[in-house]
Amino acid sequence: MNARKFIAVNSREALKLVRIELGEDAVILSNRKVNEGVEIVAMAGTELAHLSETRVSETRVTAPRAEKPRAETRIEATRESLSPHALHQAALLGAKVIEANAAREVQQTKQAEKSSLSADHLLGELKSMHNMMQEQMACMSWANMQQQDPKRSGMLRDLINVGFSPALSRLLLDKMPSDADISWVRRILAHNLHTARPQDDIVARGGVYALVGPTGVGKTTTTAKLAARAVVRYGADKVALVTTDSYRIGAHEQLKIYGKILGVAVHAVRDTNDLKLTLSGLKHKHLVLIDTMGVGQRDSRVAEQAKMFDEVGAARILLLNATSAGGTLDDVIKMYGGSGIIGCIPTKLDEAASLGTVLDVIARHKLVMHYIASGQRVPEDLHEVNVEYLLHRTFKEIGKPASFDLQEMEFPAFMAGVTAKSNMGVQHA
Repeated sequence: MNARKFIAVNSREALKLVRIELGEDAVILSNRKVNEGVEIVAMAGTELAHLSETRVSETRVTAPRAEKPRAETRIEATRESLSPHALHQAALLGAKVIEANAAREVQQTKQAEKSSLSADHLLGELKSMHNMMQEQMACMSWANMQQQDPKRSGMLRDLINVGFSPALSRLLLDKMPSDADISWVRRILAHNLHTARPQDDIVARGGVYALVGPTGVGKTTTTAKLAARAVVRYGADKVALVTTDSYRIGAHEQLKIYGKILGVAVHAVRDTNDLKLTLSGLKHKHLVLIDTMGVGQRDSRVAEQAKMFDEVGAARILLLNATSAGGTLDDVIKMYGGSGIIGCIPTKLDEAASLGTVLDVIARHKLVMHYIASGQRVPEDLHEVNVEYLLHRTFKEIGKPASFDLQEMEFPAFMAGVTAKSNMGVQHA
């Protein structure tokens, strides 16, 4: 008897192997569980007539291992105990049992999938109901707050309308004493807006600094402004300018024009090795400023740029556009941030309707402000940081009507959908 063994992950797959190898008239001799799954011993139907002259030879056909089937059916027949007719009947019975097992496995799989889908749908409905209830309760809570504590809710609305995030605004007012007013808020914000110490001033301290940030934030102009300050204090021969921007048309020429006006040499570099070689020749300079290529914060070149400056030991100053939305500024800090960032310079303050957003981001991320930039003039439009001035300009916008301001009736619904978590803590004075 020329029988063969077939091993598969389940009865259905094993039976499929049998039919592929031996045809539709194959005779099943046995079916049992093994470590690999299910083992079927079968032979071709045409070989039954030669049952008494054949010997069993074993050939393994395997399939990938998976979960073992639960049911086990074993029908054994040997040429010593059964006639060919009996063996054929037993084989047919074994085939029917295997097909029944395979059909049951398919049915169980379908039922399990249906149950899983039903459970997921129910879970989604429960989450939707939970969120709806939370929003309604929060809406009621804020409406109640407006009635019971109109002063606090009014201040919260004012903070949001001048650009501060709901997260920081709520955190401030949660900590505010009951008898405090807007001056307390300004004092806490001033305490959390950090400025560079005199000994950490870029121009006075000297060194190698790279100005980084997205496209259009004002890196080239700010580089020229800082260079002009250094030239006035230390002389043109103590200052050098470097540009890594070989992508933007006219970028090198623009910095070169500034350098010519200031009497400062401008060097263009292409890669890390070129930058290392250039900086080695500028060691005698008091201040070296690197104007960088502007790329979006999600561009892969941001990480490559940071790695290059880390390798040459250049500290990075992050420029933040004061006209950008809070979410965009958060994203810029996240992608451009790292241990190499020593501080920031807010730019385009003259174009921003309110400074609340950029000050909010700087406070939450604990960035140190080195300068502020408010125009295109070199070097007039670069100023030392005056926190009181920044807060005065921010809060003087309170009460002035604007198209994007929240109105009294809109406030509860707006605050109900906002989380109260803040990225960074706020320290008390």
